[in-house]
Amino acid sequence: QVQLVESGGGLVQPGGSLRLSCAASGSIVSINGMGWFRQAPGKQRELVAAISSGGSTNYADSVKGRFTISRDNAKNSVYLQMNSLKPEDTAVFYCNAEIKTGRGTPHYSYWGQGTQVTVSS
Repeated sequence: QVQLVESGGGLVQPGGSLRLSCAASGSIVSINGMGWFRQAPGKQRELVAAISSGGSTNYADSVKGRFTISRDNAKNSVYLQMNSLKPEDTAVFYCNAEIKTGRGTPHYSYWGQGTQVTVSS
């Protein structure tokens, strides 16, 4: 019913930048929190950044000062601007959103398909 589609991943050199985008579509009544997670090979999935419906943000310590999360509520989209990328940022990045699909239902967590970010020289 709901689909999250990420874009913007790719290969970038250390110190470079990428901007990830995620757009939600489908039967959407409202969206609360949105965020970005990442999972590197052999590692557990971790929260990178999150943003509330009111614009409050949280970041993993490892990305503070380098990444910026934002959202466009009119477009049901969330973005992650990644600057000063490091090889250790290499991972599959997943978009997540808490979405209400009916007025009689709570918000549920939905995931995108993931987009690969590779930081390498």
